[in-house]
Amino acid sequence: MGISHLLEDFGAYARGKPVSLTDVSLEEQRLEAFEKGYQAGWDDSSKAAEDDTRRVSSDFAQNLQDLSFTYGEAYSAVLASLRPLLEQISTTILPELMRQTLGAQLVEQVHEMARDLGPQPIELVTAPANATTLESVLGDDPAMPITVIEEPSLGEGQVFVRFGTHEREIDLSGVLATIGQTMTGFFDENQKETA
Repeated sequence: MGISHLLEDFGAYARGKPVSLTDVSLEEQRLEAFEKGYQAGWDDSSKAAEDDTRRVSSDFAQNLQDLSFTYGEAYSAVLASLRPLLEQISTTILPELMRQTLGAQLVEQVHEMARDLGPQPIELVTAPANATTLESVLGDDPAMPITVIEEPSLGEGQVFVRFGTHEREIDLSGVLATIGQTMTGFFDENQKETA
């Protein structure tokens, strides 16, 4: 058995049977075909635009994640390399700088107190390690008699300046200890955050 019963027979048209296609129906068919083609093109374009937007957003998110990860690694590496340097500065250079500037700090404090309080006997209470240095920095000024008193319980960067009943503390070793604690806390906190 053949398949001819499934197919439309165009033989009648070939034998001269007139086709009834008016100009209006032809124009309607053309418009319908144009609309279908236009809609299919629009749908394809919209889908392509959505796909591009999704792809760009995904790529951008991945790049941001990579950049963030790279920044975090770089930040951790810089901090790790700076830590030994900063610790050495705080344990080696700053104490030496403290010893060198203690006299200048002291002279400034003594002059400030002398301006505010007038001429009075001055006592400097300091650690034994500072006594010789302070005596040499201050010198002998008969107009401003200064007595240096050694106190073994004080740290190397500590000096108490006494003007009569007034007293002021200079504690550079306390400043150094605070700097050291702050640096250690900073590096420890950053190490926790990056771990």
